[in-house]
Amino acid sequence: MNIRVTKTTHPMELTPSDKLGFGIHYTDHMFIMDYSDEKGWYDPRIIPFQNISLSPAACVFHYGAEVFEGLKAYRRPDGGVQLFRPWDNMERLKNSCIRMGLPVVPPEDALEAVKALVKVDERFVPSEPGTSLYIRPFLFGTDAKLGLHGVHEAMFIVVLSPVGSYFDNGMEPVKIIVETEDVRAVRGGTGEAKCGGNYGASNRAGERAFANGYSQVLWLDGVEHKYVEEGGGMNVVFKIGGKIVTPMLTGSILPGITRRSCLQLLRGRPPRSASSRWTSCLRRRRTAHWRRPCASVPPRSSAPSAS
Repeated sequence: MNIRVTKTTHPMELTPSDKLGFGIHYTDHMFIMDYSDEKGWYDPRIIPFQNISLSPAACVFHYGAEVFEGLKAYRRPDGGVQLFRPWDNMERLKNSCIRMGLPVVPPEDALEAVKALVKVDERFVPSEPGTSLYIRPFLFGTDAKLGLHGVHEAMFIVVLSPVGSYFDNGMEPVKIIVETEDVRAVRGGTGEAKCGGNYGASNRAGERAFANGYSQVLWLDGVEHKYVEEGGGMNVVFKIGGKIVTPMLTGSILPGITRRSCLQLLRGRPPRSASSRWTSCLRRRRTAHWRRPCASVPPRSSAPSAS
């Protein structure tokens, strides 16, 4: 891509690392690219961070035509900056677009956009332990038509945010509560896509959890309400009987990059120490136990290299 770069004339001051929080501070610039059926993806550009203007009739506001990603850049001890497996995020973005009927940004172009923006705003990557530069690519439909229809116009944007810990108590253990009423997603729905609607559907249960002193919701399956699926903002992993186990990807769970990375690492430890399984959760006790045979993790040779 030929990315046009317009630098800001009013660079921001860097926020001290102990004041970062999560997702509340932003960098000087953002990436934008437009789409139409006639032109395809066009005009890739990096511009000063600013508000955007959309028609009130844009389909993203009415029909949830939107997907996003989340990944991080880290400051190395030698002062350089590196990303963690960003190609996996761009591939997942592609799959989310396909599921939501949105135009696909080629993964190599999306990754080029991310790298270019991080390079421009490299000074915002913090160096203190527990800090990073959060990268939020997102794509949404902009067709200004109220009738229900496919997406023919769209925008792809990337913004950056220097962050500390996601939770207020840092890396300390957090309390979670099993949600037995609402459901996040079902097989055949959009659970495996990273789209805003999945998270919007979880807000009510999340607010109930926060009001009762919990930091996260543990979601159960949407059919029988007893099989553990994932946490409110992450995949879940358990250590049981000396093995690491995690719910299977059945179409209702987001295929996490960290989840896959951990399983790939654990597969290399003899004896085999990781598997994905069905897990059932007793509603009254709110404890997990295994009910039926497990599905083994795919053979090690089928996994992409982490290098």
